Amino acid sequence: MRAAVLGSPIEHSLSPALHEAGYAALGLTGWSYERHRVEAAGLPDFLATLGSDWRGLSCTMPLKRAVLEVAGQVSPLAARAGAGNTLIRRTDGGWDADNTDVGGLVDALAPHWQGWGSAAVLGAGATARSALLALEFLGATHATVYARNPERVAELAAWAEHAEVALVVTAADLAGWTHGAEPAVLSTLPPAPGIERGLPARDGLLFDAVYADWPTPLAQAAAAAGLTVVGGLDLLVHQAARQFELFTGHPAPVAAMFAAGRAALEAA
Repeated sequence: MRAAVLGSPIEHSLSPALHEAGYAALGLTGWSYERHRVEAAGLPDFLATLGSDWRGLSCTMPLKRAVLEVAGQVSPLAARAGAGNTLIRRTDGGWDADNTDVGGLVDALAPHWQGWGSAAVLGAGATARSALLALEFLGATHATVYARNPERVAELAAWAEHAEVALVVTAADLAGWTHGAEPAVLSTLPPAPGIERGLPARDGLLFDAVYADWPTPLAQAAAAAGLTVVGGLDLLVHQAARQFELFTGHPAPVAAMFAAGRAALEAA
């Protein structure tokens, strides 16, 4: 049985290390996991080359919208998110699309979540959509989106209304996030030097979507301020674990996948 991660660029993806560690931990010797550089326009042609031994595909940028267009069936969650990161082979040879990013973020945050009703989301890009949906599943009722680009915030708000996200979403300038009162902060931003300046001592949670060069200055500042810090590796592993179960039908060995992810980052 074969699976792979697709995207562009794809050379530094940790997905092969995570999935292969899962196969090894469960003794699934008949499984292999590859990486392929695929652009959005080339996804249909790539799928047409795959034989019946292919069971699943992990899809990263720039394919997260394209997977919805090639799928015979789209999960309700992927439809709401407007993005999919997973293609699962059907018995008739077609593909179904799903989104494990949202559930993976819920899995990463749930052990630390203390029933908070509000949260801050830093950034208004594609990952912010997953963050808002994850907050809904965690029971939050209000989210403040802190961002620099008002147009991106407006696009996010329009999507949230269309997707019927069960949160009251308000907007604020990114520069003011350290003075916000939200107990949970979800940063969906790439490394942003200086964003952590002025963070006062406080209780709560900070999620930083970055996983390379860890800990980031933001994560270090948050830990020093007293916040519980959850990193991007937690999201990466948990979303991969959900894919692993969809592809193989076996419960994912999450601890083994975490160990492989940490080892791969240390070796990079």
